[in-house]
Amino acid sequence: MFRPRIIPVLLLKDQVLVKTVRFGNPKYIGDPINAVKIFNDLKADELVFLDIHASREGRCISSDFVREVGEEANMPFAVGGGISTIEQIKALINAGAEKVIINSQAASNPGFIKNASDTFGASTIVVCIDVKKKFLGSEQVWISNGSKATGFNPVDYALDMQRQGAGEIIVQSIDHDGAMQGYNLNLIQEISAAVTIPVVALGGAGNLQHMRDAYTKAHATALAAGSMFVFYGPNKAVLINYPERNKIAETFSLLKA
Repeated sequence: MFRPRIIPVLLLKDQVLVKTVRFGNPKYIGDPINAVKIFNDLKADELVFLDIHASREGRCISSDFVREVGEEANMPFAVGGGISTIEQIKALINAGAEKVIINSQAASNPGFIKNASDTFGASTIVVCIDVKKKFLGSEQVWISNGSKATGFNPVDYALDMQRQGAGEIIVQSIDHDGAMQGYNLNLIQEISAAVTIPVVALGGAGNLQHMRDAYTKAHATALAAGSMFVFYGPNKAVLINYPERNKIAETFSLLKA
């Protein structure tokens, strides 16, 4: 039976794990390499690491850090944060990353996505689309860890990233980030209906039912989350966790192959 990928997204600030709410107030979670070891034992499908301040600080996620992850991880992983050159992508892939995730540079220079896709192949290039509502309610794409509005419509932007050669899109709702009340299903559904490349839902998942909804109702290809995998219980105690295989199978058991 086919089931979607379930992906923990781990945020980095000053080389340690943090978790945010609506992209603000980062809370210390722990050591990232220790988290990788735990996710190895829990048999996670895939991991994502995002350096949340790299773009603002004019740097790229550390290739030395990526190499440490690559030496430890038993699953595929993708990395993002401040990526703006072909040379940086080459270094990150050589360090062990399977994919790179590009956000700010994709918006400021869409041709960079085409160049990267032509150089490394579309399957290596992921564009993360961070979306937040404007004051009057319409949604637009934001960059630089949600600090700069682009004015781009999310669906139009997703279509342009597909045309440029992105092999996958992460759709992240800033307004839902850390709330654990469910994904922005309308946003995910609109983008999923518009593009033909895989769409990864991110922002707001608190349980497997939320993930099922994003898959069955919004047609996401893969399901990603942060808080769900680092917090436990109503008081949000820090605990690295991942659903048991039987729970995943039960959640998606009624889905047809």
